[in-house]
Amino acid sequence: MKIATFNANGIRARMAGLLEWLQQEAPDVLCIQETKVQDPDFPLAALEETGYHCAFKGQKSYNGVAVLSRQAPEDAVSGFGPDDATEGPRLIRATLYDCVIVNTYIPQGQAVGSEKFAYKLNWYSRLRDYFETYFTPDQPIIWVGDFNVAPTPLDVYDPEKLAGSVCFHPDEHKALARIMDWGFTDVFRKHRPEEKAFSFWDYRIPNAVKRGLGWRIDHICATKPAADRSTDCWIDIAPRMKPKPSDHTYVIAEFDI
Repeated sequence: MKIATFNANGIRARMAGLLEWLQQEAPDVLCIQETKVQDPDFPLAALEETGYHCAFKGQKSYNGVAVLSRQAPEDAVSGFGPDDATEGPRLIRATLYDCVIVNTYIPQGQAVGSEKFAYKLNWYSRLRDYFETYFTPDQPIIWVGDFNVAPTPLDVYDPEKLAGSVCFHPDEHKALARIMDWGFTDVFRKHRPEEKAFSFWDYRIPNAVKRGLGWRIDHICATKPAADRSTDCWIDIAPRMKPKPSDHTYVIAEFDI
């Protein structure tokens, strides 16, 4: 199984590149974040024409998550649970290829010490509770998405300069580690333990990709039953170099599933 994650930063604005990438790479599953579109306006027909089933939950102008898959999902559930009426556009899960796929768009946090930063940390806490409530670590679970955290110094272009900033703050590292300790492996680091590679480059930094000024904040993680069957994981930089790209690019992993 080939699975990818991609923050589109507006799916309708990326459709040409997205359709081209799907044709070239043919993943079995593609998880998308920041679709930024209400459900009635999701480009369902165009994606179904490519042979993909689509499960999605969105809202106007912000957030939005989707799971595209060659196989029809056994289920597709958004939000933290049946009583959650607000976080659906940030979390969706589906059962595919005998695995649970959890796609998350975790809040960015805006500024350290702000209400949005506190919301982000609380979101991580709720996500840990979500995994504990509905799953066990001995299940094959693949958790992907834009986590908005670069876990280690290898994952940012200048760890000394960026230390303590949003997406590279000790409180965020602790919040992410608490979920990883529940039973997840960073699949990219399993296969590329020393590689300095990025999935996000700020639009505001001129020539950021060519200059290597990026962050690895988009991730594919897996519980042991799935991680043990992973065969590779990499980041496809090429789409970020094309006209009108997202500020993120695709992270891809392969599993012997």
